Amino acid sequence: MSAADSPAARLQALFEGHRLTPTQRRIAHSMVRRAADVPFLSSVELAELAGVSQPSVTRFAVALGFDGYPALRRHLREVAPAEPVPDSGSVNEYQQAVEAEIQNLRHLAEALADPVPVQRAGRLLAGSRPLPVLGLRAAAAQAHGFAYFAAKVHPDVRLLNEGGSMLHDRIDAAVHAGASALLCFALPRHPREVVNTLAHAKESGLTVITVADSAFAPVAKVSDLLLPAPVGTGLVFDTACAPMLLGRVLLEAMCDELPDAQARLEEFDAKAAARGLFVE
Repeated sequence: MSAADSPAARLQALFEGHRLTPTQRRIAHSMVRRAADVPFLSSVELAELAGVSQPSVTRFAVALGFDGYPALRRHLREVAPAEPVPDSGSVNEYQQAVEAEIQNLRHLAEALADPVPVQRAGRLLAGSRPLPVLGLRAAAAQAHGFAYFAAKVHPDVRLLNEGGSMLHDRIDAAVHAGASALLCFALPRHPREVVNTLAHAKESGLTVITVADSAFAPVAKVSDLLLPAPVGTGLVFDTACAPMLLGRVLLEAMCDELPDAQARLEEFDAKAAARGLFVE
């Protein structure tokens, strides 16, 4: 039996394309680890295996498109081999997650074959003074990373990585200060507050540039320029290597549009050396 035909691979194929919660992914991972046994487990036994409640197993089956767990189990018995065969040559779940991320990066590379959208985004970001950078919850780290490096070459970067009633006020302040564009990182699960904030930013006259996991993400309708970068879903929590890399690509494109970017970097390096900021 090839790795592609193994029970674990068939389970992985069943889960692909579904947006699962962390609890549901825990169930999925437990099923992959015990792929040969799962078609013969009751919902209670699967719940014990995954360390979740029995209703969570039922909700998991419904999320996959089945009427309930009995329907899911019938499906698994139909696609499972009559006699389970050890699959010693298959990769483990951690390797599968890495391979999936590599594939996501390949998709990103293919999308970047047309550099025009990223170049346009670079011009818009470089021309906005100040430049607000938004990212909440799962996307907060992406926004923080971009803002950290952007501040080394852009004269006024404003990080918006905390939600709340003052978020619109900070957008308004940026607009009053002269901002013309906003960069948003939007990752699953998409907070309603991000969609509302981007709608407010557009109404305020900002050009909204968004890095999202899909061109069909909820933020698409409130974005002027959406740059998709898929996230990995093979682990309990999403992996965002492609969105992070796309953020660095946007930094490069922005630097290309800032005539004093190199001078600012050299000035920072000189000051860092004088202060002994980094260990050599």
